[in-house]
Amino acid sequence: MPGSSSILLVDDSAGECELFRQALTQTGYKGRLDIVEGGHAAMAYLNEHMPHEEPALILLDLKLRGERGVDVLTRIKQEARMAHIPVVILTSSDDATDVRTCYSAGANGYVVKPGRFDDLVTLSLHLWKFWLEHNCTRRMAAPC
Repeated sequence: MPGSSSILLVDDSAGECELFRQALTQTGYKGRLDIVEGGHAAMAYLNEHMPHEEPALILLDLKLRGERGVDVLTRIKQEARMAHIPVVILTSSDDATDVRTCYSAGANGYVVKPGRFDDLVTLSLHLWKFWLEHNCTRRMAAPC
């Protein structure tokens, strides 16, 4: 299935992106991880790769420099050809208003980044195992 094992990480912190890449590697993840900085880059990536190389999962930081992650989320979910891609907010904010706002905008999940690397490894394992191995998306032609 096209893009069935790829993750798109949208985050503007190079350090946090590298930590996530390392954590994901430690879990045994063999798929592709593409990283883009910011919402404009995310939309450009998606427009360029759709529909043949679409990511199976988008991890989106809520607090991007110069723009809000929820605005990027809204743009993705409003595009009919992208709306089926699961988008999980991956952020440092545990504010209840942020959580409600993101779910109202169409987020498929909301996860607070852990403070310890070992916890990030565990989180990244759970994320890719659930969303890439267990979750069925609307784009699948065959039953799960």
